[in-house]
Amino acid sequence: MLIQKNNPESIEITATYLRNKKLVIIPTDTIYGFSGIVPEGNKLIIKAKGRDEGKPFIQLISCPEDLERYSPDILPKDLKALWPGAVTIIVRNNSGGTTAFRCPGDMWLRSIIQKTGKPIYSTSVNKAGEAALNTISEICTIFGMTADLIVDNGDSNESIASTIIDATNGSCRIIRQGAVKIPTHLIT
Repeated sequence: MLIQKNNPESIEITATYLRNKKLVIIPTDTIYGFSGIVPEGNKLIIKAKGRDEGKPFIQLISCPEDLERYSPDILPKDLKALWPGAVTIIVRNNSGGTTAFRCPGDMWLRSIIQKTGKPIYSTSVNKAGEAALNTISEICTIFGMTADLIVDNGDSNESIASTIIDATNGSCRIIRQGAVKIPTHLIT
């Protein structure tokens, strides 16, 4: 199914697909992403991308305070102030491992996450090892039969992936420079 992002029902429809454990492709505040509800959506995305099972996906949360539910880590105030936005932060999770979380800057997307009641996975729309797709025609041609729902917000040719910061050791280290430039005082 294809729906326009500006359709007044797009938030509810997308959240319903996610709650029903379906694979969706949605525009984010960075690039188009495969999404599925945590944890059930993991296998759907791996299959669609043809990706290694050992590589985890970013988890999107609806508000910065949600991080407290999933991680014992307390982020520095300056770092947490980058949310909502195009910054992914890797922290320790409650299971003893690590997870990359992002609170997106797009209110439409945060509303969907809130309606699902759980974080949702996000990863670029592409086959593993290939460039991210940024035109809706390419996305529909390649993944139209794979995804249960595609939300169309036009082409995203100028979009840049999120900046990824590892904050697991009490310091901040840039893993991937993306859409947001990190102030030097935050990086150690």
